[in-house]
Amino acid sequence: MDTVESLRDELLGAVSAADGLDALDQVRITALGKKGRITEQMKGLGKLDPEARREAGQMLNALKDEVAAALDSRKSDLARGALDAKLASETLDVTLPSRHEARGRIHPITQTIDELTAIFTEMGFTVADGPNIESDYYNFEALNFPPDHPARQEHDTFYMAPNADGERKVLRTHTSPVQVRHMEKNTPPIRIIIPGRTYRSDHDATHSPMFHQVEGLVIDKKTHMGHLKGCLTDFCRAFFKVDDLPLRFRPSYFPFTEPSAEVDIGCSRKGGGLTIGAGDDWLEILGSGMVHPNVLRHAGIDPTEYQGFAFGMGIERIAMLKYGIPDLRPFYDTDVRWMRHYGFVPIAQPTVAGGL
Repeated sequence: MDTVESLRDELLGAVSAADGLDALDQVRITALGKKGRITEQMKGLGKLDPEARREAGQMLNALKDEVAAALDSRKSDLARGALDAKLASETLDVTLPSRHEARGRIHPITQTIDELTAIFTEMGFTVADGPNIESDYYNFEALNFPPDHPARQEHDTFYMAPNADGERKVLRTHTSPVQVRHMEKNTPPIRIIIPGRTYRSDHDATHSPMFHQVEGLVIDKKTHMGHLKGCLTDFCRAFFKVDDLPLRFRPSYFPFTEPSAEVDIGCSRKGGGLTIGAGDDWLEILGSGMVHPNVLRHAGIDPTEYQGFAFGMGIERIAMLKYGIPDLRPFYDTDVRWMRHYGFVPIAQPTVAGGL
């Protein structure tokens, strides 16, 4: 009896004194291992008479359970203490100023959208938005695309799985569907721009399956091609910061405008580089034209009373031209080094008055 009691006091004291998980595990081995002290005591029970063996066995089993419980309790306490110490050492003081090298940057796409929005809102435009997943009607039919137009083929457009009615939605290939939706719900005069994501099945150094466009729409009773030319001339000169930037309008074809025109800006390629401004070469920048009467009819507007113009351009393209970004793909690579080089300070909000 005295031996078991003294062993109990010794082992429980060792458990309480263990100052780490390794030390506690050593106590467990010493007490309960194959050659542990309680194990050795139980091996000697066979030498005792039956009555003494029964009494001693009960006491040793009780001691074994008590020591095991003490080990578990102490292990929990030590683990909790280790976690608390780790959390305390990893505490972040959020009141401290951020490290300079960890400051965020505004993405060039976001910056470009802010810049063109500042310019067009100064001209009296408002910003409109619409769904990224569109019906065939809004994406093609209401915009005067013929049924056999190449843009309606799967090699160019992302189609969704058919719904219960057999209709196949599309990822919008341009932001033009928003023009139709806006005209359906609003009475002219209308003056909007529509920046947003668009999707086409294409991918290389200058094309991405997801990219950004901005389109503009003006509808009223007196707007004509001269207004379109003046609007785009003012925009391009303000955006590229070239006061005498020359623009050239070339006849073209788009299903949703008539007449249609591609717009080029002047540039120079001397020395193997590209400089935007007056020069001996031209660079295609956007498409435009007078809104087709069929588009107005689809939107519920009488083309004998109203007319207007529309234009569209790739946001990544004009960002690449303005900021000298040679490849489209890094726009979406989430490379912090690229962002440090091409990103913008968050507080530099572009305005026409304050500067872009």
